Amino acid sequence: MTSPARSIRWGAAAASTIYGVLLYLLGLRPDQELKYAFAYVPTVLGYLVLVFDKWAWRWPGVQRITGHPRLDGTWRTTLSPSIESHIPAGGNRGPIRAYLTIEQSYWSLHAALRTAESSSRSSNATVDKTDGSGISELRFLYENIPQVAHQQRSPRHTGACRLSLAGRAPRALTGRYYTDRFTAGDMELLLITRTTDYSTFAQAAAADITTP
Repeated sequence: MTSPARSIRWGAAAASTIYGVLLYLLGLRPDQELKYAFAYVPTVLGYLVLVFDKWAWRWPGVQRITGHPRLDGTWRTTLSPSIESHIPAGGNRGPIRAYLTIEQSYWSLHAALRTAESSSRSSNATVDKTDGSGISELRFLYENIPQVAHQQRSPRHTGACRLSLAGRAPRALTGRYYTDRFTAGDMELLLITRTTDYSTFAQAAAADITTP
């Protein structure tokens, strides 16, 4: 499913391109009189929206103005299930090593969590300011899909995460997770790299070993 932010981003780029082409075909050139140059303003604004969403919001000066925290990257994650969690016999009672990969633009955020036995993908991710203390929260729902070998003991399930963060470029996060299997626990995360090109737990773990 295409995210609303991605639809807006590429819709703005497509509309700007079409608008600019039509102006050119109609004989309006930006190198002509200044009043004709103003006709290209919507085209320029459309591309500026795209550049801002994808890249410019991360620039130090721009980020200082927006205050939007940068979370993209791969995070070493430790899951610590609570003692009240309904973990089936033979299940992992923790601590559990995982890796959270976050893909982020200004208007969208997607997270993928991988353990040695399963993977999860986020939905409805938001970053919200909780009060005036400078602390924000990353919140998202997720669906967990265990590997086939573990599905009898650990069936597919859904859950939610709430992670606390401080500053514009945090390198550590803490929080909790909850699932519809009546399990819950604490989470501790450390940023290991801004790279997100890992599709498996093993790849992320290998990068963790080689990261200074």
